[in-house]
Amino acid sequence: MQVNTEWEDYEIIATGNGEKLERWGEIKLLRPDPQVIWPASRDLSKEKNLSAHYIRQSTGGGYWENLKDIPSEWIIGWRDLKFLVKPMGFKHTGLFPEQAVNWSKMIELIKNAKREIKVLNLFAYTGGATVACASAGASVVHVDASKGMVERAKENLALSGLKDKPVRFIVDDCKKFVEREIRRGNKYDAIIMDPPSYGRGPSGEIWKIEENLYDFVKLCFQVLSDNPLFVLINSYTTGLQPQVIKNVLMLNAKDRNANCQAYEVGLSTDEEIVLPCGASGILTF
Repeated sequence: MQVNTEWEDYEIIATGNGEKLERWGEIKLLRPDPQVIWPASRDLSKEKNLSAHYIRQSTGGGYWENLKDIPSEWIIGWRDLKFLVKPMGFKHTGLFPEQAVNWSKMIELIKNAKREIKVLNLFAYTGGATVACASAGASVVHVDASKGMVERAKENLALSGLKDKPVRFIVDDCKKFVEREIRRGNKYDAIIMDPPSYGRGPSGEIWKIEENLYDFVKLCFQVLSDNPLFVLINSYTTGLQPQVIKNVLMLNAKDRNANCQAYEVGLSTDEEIVLPCGASGILTF
């Protein structure tokens, strides 16, 4: 389990009964978390100064309670980077704090490379990894199928004072974009991907991570440069163990001189336990 301990604007205060109580800057949110299978030490919904509570409905989905009483969005920081937080549907906030583990790894690799690094960030969401890589001096191509998430990534880049950095934002299906890059002959020194567990493409294509991840990674290796730096995969799919991600990466890299590290990603809590938040694997060359 790897945990980044640099957050000052974010913390998990308490957990229990399928929920986690978090502080995002000055604002406290209570959200569901399927990994929290233990009882709470107290009624978290009665927390002093609780700003909003996401209520999951038995029929599916849910809603935010008391959301009108807080700003529609606000800013938090990690190191010298800034990110917008915005409570959205399906309990999301537009940021996954546990990914600071991977941001710090990528920043170090890019800075230590001492050369120009071109990064392809796929399923790039609101751009946490894009902002981190740009801050380290890399050029980035940021690809996500959601126009709204790409716009939010642009805002995050600007908030961190990086809007003049060489970052291209593209709204597209990731697989189709990679296929076009192969035809164009474009190459990248680093590839990042954070694929969903399940999704549908614009033409009704079905994505299931267990069935499609290996072939997608194989496809992506065709746009990897002759002098690559890293390939990083992150997954929130509960059943996808770190060793599975490592196997996918190593099988695709068997003809290259590469090392792979795979690990669970988590967040520490004020209760002195660690909450698991997914799995990652990074291939370095």
